[in-house]
Amino acid sequence: MARFWTRLMVVLTLILGVNYVAWRWAVSLNWDAWWIAVPLIVAETYSLIDVLLFGMTVWRLKERTGAPPPPAGATVDVFVTTYNEPLEMVMKTALAAQRIRHPHSTWILDDGDRQELRRLAAEQGLGYVTRGEDWNNMPRHAKAGNLNNALMVTEGEFLLILDADQVPEQEILERTLGYFNNRRVALVQTPQYFTNVPNDDPLGSQAPLFYGPIQQGKDGWNAAFFCGSNAVLRREALMQLGLLGYVQETEKGIRRALGASKKAIRQARKSADADSPVVGGMLDEVEAAIRHANNQLAAGRSLSEITYQVQQKVDTAVRTLVQADVHALQADLEEIAAMDLTAVGDAGVRVITDDAVQRLSAREWSPLGAMESVQAVLDALSVERSGEAQPLMPLATISVTEDMATAMRMHARGWQSVYHHEILAHGLAPEDIGTMLTQRLRWAQGTIQVLLRENPLTQRGLKWGQRLMYFSTMWSYLSGFAAVVYFAAPVIYLLFGVLPVTSLSTDFFIRFIPFMVVNQLLFLVAGRGIPTWRGQQYSLALFPTWIKACTSAARNVWFGRPLGFAVTPKDRQEGGPRWSLIRPQITVAVLLGIAAVAGLVRLAAGLAEPLGTLVNVAWVVFDLLVLSVLFKAVRYRGYTPSGK
Repeated sequence: MARFWTRLMVVLTLILGVNYVAWRWAVSLNWDAWWIAVPLIVAETYSLIDVLLFGMTVWRLKERTGAPPPPAGATVDVFVTTYNEPLEMVMKTALAAQRIRHPHSTWILDDGDRQELRRLAAEQGLGYVTRGEDWNNMPRHAKAGNLNNALMVTEGEFLLILDADQVPEQEILERTLGYFNNRRVALVQTPQYFTNVPNDDPLGSQAPLFYGPIQQGKDGWNAAFFCGSNAVLRREALMQLGLLGYVQETEKGIRRALGASKKAIRQARKSADADSPVVGGMLDEVEAAIRHANNQLAAGRSLSEITYQVQQKVDTAVRTLVQADVHALQADLEEIAAMDLTAVGDAGVRVITDDAVQRLSAREWSPLGAMESVQAVLDALSVERSGEAQPLMPLATISVTEDMATAMRMHARGWQSVYHHEILAHGLAPEDIGTMLTQRLRWAQGTIQVLLRENPLTQRGLKWGQRLMYFSTMWSYLSGFAAVVYFAAPVIYLLFGVLPVTSLSTDFFIRFIPFMVVNQLLFLVAGRGIPTWRGQQYSLALFPTWIKACTSAARNVWFGRPLGFAVTPKDRQEGGPRWSLIRPQITVAVLLGIAAVAGLVRLAAGLAEPLGTLVNVAWVVFDLLVLSVLFKAVRYRGYTPSGK
């Protein structure tokens, strides 16, 4: 019966929402004030898509009754990841992990390489893993690199991944491993629940809507994704991703190398020396070898054989050309030696840089210089990768949040996931607004990185339901831009009398009010008593964080600007209220208050239309209620259990 009511609310939201937004686009836009009218209808369209994606999510909400017994003989490695968290916290989690009832090995993955933690682990019989010298001066990929490093020195069939503060229950493996009796299941995710959060949850840490109807709904579409902790993964699936990523990156590097080499040969033909029969013949042979290599690549032949054959042909050409009278040899060799031809790609594999391709294409090489440049490129892309810290990167390294990207790649390869809705670990949430903002910014940045690098709407292997489930999470982080418009529109009307709609007529209200009511009923019915107001507040109130996440992630992906990785502090940050952290929201709240007062004054003076003024004052009150959560959050100084 609950599913019936949920689906009814979804259908009503679709009908009423499309009716309202279509009418707004077709009839009610005030083109005399297009500069606010168009942004407002775009924001409303964004919100409609957002709520419809939520409706699609809960349409297939799956409530699992529990897993069967674990597979016989299943071997498990429990990973406790840490970088700089307090030793006491790490050991509490690790010792709890050691007490898990199902047979397993417990490992502390210390990316901080702390000797004291190593000693404590040894005293308690815990495994201890840190990076070796191979990682020196190599991309480290934060938590993903830490986990990838540990995968290479452990061998359990399954992995339970825990953050340093997530203390597991003894039955966590007994309650989750049974799902892996299905050979296609690669991931079982459980909720993240925090013990240091008061009932009013001023920082919005518990996320009951996400770790509830949203993940259960995604589970119905086989799209429940990895959330970084409290999850069990199948090693086979991860290693498959690592191998696939290695091959794809190597193939991409070779393809770019062959393309750059072909352009270098074409440039060499412009040289006067190319008129020589010997030189011309060598250039023809090398160009033919490059064409043959591209054909072999398309046919799926061995990558090592492809590069070896081209290298042999280039080596022969170089020896022949050295014997010929070739001019500008020294200048070309100096140019090649100065070039930084390659960079480390997403999978830890060297790829040809765009700058190198440009320089190889533009330089007027002598024939020997062209051969030497081709030779240097192919040598740099040797498939052995002896210079890499680790050739395989099973967990995705394209984002500061490795979890979503990894799960999406698993689903694209045909693996299945499970969301087990039972609290089996207890963690610690941020206890001040600064820490919370750091955490939310990192989550949002990582999600947008994945969107820009591996857009789920275009990923091969994903079903359309899975594509939309991943896209809906990414889409939600664009809400910061819509929030700006929702705050600006009533201010503009109350201060200047500019209305973004043609009129607040009966046609407007009979479309708008039913849509908004059904919209809220959808969350109420889907949530089944779960409090959702705090989540709605933060989706709007953190608009500067969401905007910063989108712009900084875009700069990182498109222009290579560093993003950094900030480990969420687990200790309460000292000091008084940090009002500067919400300065933009304070500014907006002041403007809203001034606008409401100004509007009421204009109304009292007979200078404003009553209905428009009252509607926009009500809108301001709603916006202030949304922002009010931040004023409590700034003053919040951490959780104190009752009775203390």
